[in-house]
Amino acid sequence: MPRTAIEAGVTLQHIILLAVVQGITEFLPISSSGHLILAPALTGAADQGLLVDVSVHVGTLAAVLIYFWRDVFAMIGGVFVLLSGRINPGARLALHIILATIPVVAIGFYFKVSGIEEQMRSVAVIAWTTLGFGIVLWIADKIGMTINRLEHMRWGGALFIGMAQVLALVPGTSRSGITMTAARFMGYERSDAAQFSMLLSIPVILGAGLLAGIDVQQSGDMALTRDVFLAAGLSFITALIAIAVLMNWLKRSTFTPFAIYRILLGGGLLVWVYVYDQAPISLGFLS
Repeated sequence: MPRTAIEAGVTLQHIILLAVVQGITEFLPISSSGHLILAPALTGAADQGLLVDVSVHVGTLAAVLIYFWRDVFAMIGGVFVLLSGRINPGARLALHIILATIPVVAIGFYFKVSGIEEQMRSVAVIAWTTLGFGIVLWIADKIGMTINRLEHMRWGGALFIGMAQVLALVPGTSRSGITMTAARFMGYERSDAAQFSMLLSIPVILGAGLLAGIDVQQSGDMALTRDVFLAAGLSFITALIAIAVLMNWLKRSTFTPFAIYRILLGGGLLVWVYVYDQAPISLGFLS
């Protein structure tokens, strides 16, 4: 069923919850799309609608652009250097991001036009991917060496991470989680794995936001309401905090807490799906 810009029955409390969830989970290796699908599924609340989706994407995109502004400006400058027939570190990073983005753009377009994307938006799928890729993240972090930095990346490594990112088209996989996992398997230091993953999110979030924006425009409801600005602002603030916390954490620790969270959440969801038949959980503050 087509979604409207803001679905009827969506409360202010629900929008606040979704904006905060998006901001926190977008860059942590725990799947933002999975959590956004779970929120209405678990609580029985209405789907948030396309306009809220666009606003939270704008907020998280602004957060990553601001936190990594030096890398962003280096890549922009690198593009102009490329036009002059030369290459520098900024240009090389930009090319790696472009190369790693190509697979998910190609496969993602096929998923959207074929309708496969909507068919996978189920709690059962999220449960299995959350659990399974949580275990894979833990394995990669345990066996992966910490010998490579971003400046050591080669074309093959960027493409490998990009191919891994395609798996994130399945809800619950986690785009940041699977790209960090791939980087850890290749021996990248944890903070560098996270940095490349977040820079790689820029074209992905921008593309997803633009596609959702086109759908909103076609729906004929482009009203910029208080709820829209609130969702964008909250997702921006929470995403900026989440990025800072994660980057500082990974300089001195591991991905283990995130893997444990995923395993516990995935296991709990499997029980909820197969034992309790997905009975909605009552959260009074959302009503």
